[in-house]
Amino acid sequence: MDKAIRIGTRESQLALWQANLVKDLLTANGHATELVPIKSDGDIDLVTPLYEIGVQGIFTKSLDAAMLSGRIDIAVHSFKDVPTQLPKGLMNAAVLERGNVKDLLVYKTDTNFLNDTTYAANIATSSIRRKAQWLRRFPQHSMHNLRGNVNTRLQKLAAENWDAAIFAAAGLERINVRPANSVILDWMLPAPAQGAIVVACRENDSHCREALAPLNHTETALCTGIEREFLRTLLGGCTTPISAYAYVDGNQLIFEGNLCSLNGDRSITVSRQAPIAEAAGLGSAAAREVLEKGGDLIIEEIRNAQA
Repeated sequence: MDKAIRIGTRESQLALWQANLVKDLLTANGHATELVPIKSDGDIDLVTPLYEIGVQGIFTKSLDAAMLSGRIDIAVHSFKDVPTQLPKGLMNAAVLERGNVKDLLVYKTDTNFLNDTTYAANIATSSIRRKAQWLRRFPQHSMHNLRGNVNTRLQKLAAENWDAAIFAAAGLERINVRPANSVILDWMLPAPAQGAIVVACRENDSHCREALAPLNHTETALCTGIEREFLRTLLGGCTTPISAYAYVDGNQLIFEGNLCSLNGDRSITVSRQAPIAEAAGLGSAAAREVLEKGGDLIIEEIRNAQA
């Protein structure tokens, strides 16, 4: 039997759930596997807001280094955490079928505050994208930084004097911790590749590439690829409020992308549609439209504010 494929993963409950899903899929296809937990910088520093850390791949670079040094063979990531530019020698070998793409509001008591324009609610999130979109809709609200894994963030919400916090629905649903006091934010456009899991390996590792190929979900790979192309063309990362969502409807690919200013006072949204066979380049074309509509000025302003 082939040598066991060493699967690198972060140590949170959600990361382990995702790694075990990949482990089970590989095992079902006849591959020997073992999990190798590795700490990331994003798990160690739970205080500094992600946009202040300003590092691309804060949740992935420790696993990247472990792959390049040969400690692990493959790494499992939430795809929205993965930079659009991978380290030399690594590749995204499989994108699993997507889960729930939506954002979710977990509230303390009720959601009456959403309809009260005189009430200054306290909302928690570490995401600059969620913050910008929220302030665009509720400019009177105060935003609070919330870091940590899913369970830690739920505990912090319970302990703090906040009205609600925003999460990715997929993360809470996958490990069965979505509270009853939660509501899907249908109006909030998700992060590029939100709800998708990706498995990376070394480019020169033909054994792992072949093992992972059957796990790739073509439609999810296409849609997340276009979303990440939009992100890459805008030169965005965790420090820029960029949202994107692509999905297939019949033989058409439908895309919506958005760029917000940090406080949500300005927003540029673009929509595109194309036959699946002609969808290549749709993400970058949509990004260029954003830039032409004034997105370049918003991005410059964000860079200056964070310099």
